Amino acid sequence: MPSYEPYYNHAIQLLQQLIAIPSFSKDEGGTADCIAAFLQNKNIQTERVGHNIIAQNKYFSPQKNSLLLNSHHDTVKPNKNYTRDPFQPTIENGKLYGLGSNDAGGALVSLLATFLYFYDHKDLPYNIIFIASAEEEISGKNGIELALTLTENIEAAIVGEPTQMQMAVAERGLMVVDCEAKGIAGHAARKEGENALYKAMKDIEWIWSYRFDKISDLLGETTMSVTVIETDNKQHNVVPASCKFVLDVRSNELYTFEEIIELLQKNLKSEVSPRSMRLRSTVIPGEHPLVQAGMSLGRTCYGSPTTSDKALMPFPALKMGPGDSARSHTADEFIYLEEIREGIGLYVEMLKRL
Repeated sequence: MPSYEPYYNHAIQLLQQLIAIPSFSKDEGGTADCIAAFLQNKNIQTERVGHNIIAQNKYFSPQKNSLLLNSHHDTVKPNKNYTRDPFQPTIENGKLYGLGSNDAGGALVSLLATFLYFYDHKDLPYNIIFIASAEEEISGKNGIELALTLTENIEAAIVGEPTQMQMAVAERGLMVVDCEAKGIAGHAARKEGENALYKAMKDIEWIWSYRFDKISDLLGETTMSVTVIETDNKQHNVVPASCKFVLDVRSNELYTFEEIIELLQKNLKSEVSPRSMRLRSTVIPGEHPLVQAGMSLGRTCYGSPTTSDKALMPFPALKMGPGDSARSHTADEFIYLEEIREGIGLYVEMLKRL
């Protein structure tokens, strides 16, 4: 594999700058400025919408379809167990420490390096669009969805997330459902009213015991978990008239959210209201050129239990990047420098094979 050392060096320098700038979701202005300045210093024009930065290859042609290279530059807040300064980019023993280094700074700068490699190629069979997106960690509406309104003719995407440079071809969907069991308030001592908590318990028991019969080869079962419960009063001697609980649904690609809501409405006494149906399960076919290019480089395919901006893209998308998902959101987050070097090389070789 050829050396991409100049691109690697620029990527590491940029990632260190990004780590030093707090970029919590909805407050990514500083890192957006940094990424835009990095590109503009290389005489690459950028567009900005919100805190999303967009760039196109030099010989962009409206007659060609486009490949999107995307990762996010927002982070969660630092884990309380940090022993290091989360905003101090430190390199020790081949590791770069700092908040966002692994999720998803390594993927972001590796994809940006790949974009730079191809930027001034005249004979590309497709356009390349790079988007550094905001609000990924909270699935915010001012992130990738907003950025995509400034693009067109995107045929496919690589979404940079820490996957150890293996290919997440499928991703679970996430739907949060608010449920409310309703009863009648009354005095507990006199056994008055209708206890909404008991009604909710019956529904929760059904949820706990229900099993979806369509099992995905990539994503396994669709699952439902009750994660929050509360009644409408805090008095020990009052029968609650309302009991609300929250349902976390993780779907495989074999069920739509509409089917799941219909199932819940049919079997629960509680009122059911989905907060959002945006984060749907997605799959990129195994025969897709991106997947085939990765397989030719020895990459393996798997289904990811976590969601990403891939869920919000109306075209096939492959989730793949340097780093390890197990390190995401942990204290003293880090990425191996060698993972970034490998990531750049594999990304470039994949695009060459399309």
